[in-house]
Amino acid sequence: MSLGHALRRIVEGYPLARLDPPAGHPLAHVIRRGAPDELRRALDPLGGPFLVKGSPGRGTHWAAVPWLAVFDPAVTTSATRGFYLVYLFPAHREAVHLSLAQGTVAAIREHGAQAGRHLRASGDRLRARLSDFADKLPVTEIGLGSVGELPEGYEAAHILGLSYDLDALGDERRLRTDLATGIAAYRALKARGGLDLTEA
Repeated sequence: MSLGHALRRIVEGYPLARLDPPAGHPLAHVIRRGAPDELRRALDPLGGPFLVKGSPGRGTHWAAVPWLAVFDPAVTTSATRGFYLVYLFPAHREAVHLSLAQGTVAAIREHGAQAGRHLRASGDRLRARLSDFADKLPVTEIGLGSVGELPEGYEAAHILGLSYDLDALGDERRLRTDLATGIAAYRALKARGGLDLTEA
């Protein structure tokens, strides 16, 4: 299995998988184990250290938006806070987004109903900080096709990235090149002050 194949399995399989309980489901295993293993292999040439996690949801519930994330432990080890690189799988179409994103749950806890507005405003300022990546990671807005605090938070938390349809997932070389670019942007944001906008 390649990274592209792992991503494609999630894109194609998730709508049907959600009709069954996640416990013991083969696709839940792909998201938690198989896809993270492929992503770790793709990250190996880029140095580290990176923590890779995949989430199909929690307990007896599938996530509205499953994800596969790369965390720099010096920044964060969780999708709830800090910033990280993540593949997000929208519910409404066969696609996947590669997103440099801000932690959503921490923003919701701190800003409540204004979290989306806060995340979008800080995303605008962070994009300015990463203007040298604008051509290579040109997608500045993503849609995830789900209503709810977390999916809408993920949309608002997006800084920059790329989107792929199913055909694009067959180009492993492109996926790995784009991943390297995403990691470079992640490292650049860390070196340029991260989410601290006091100097921006």
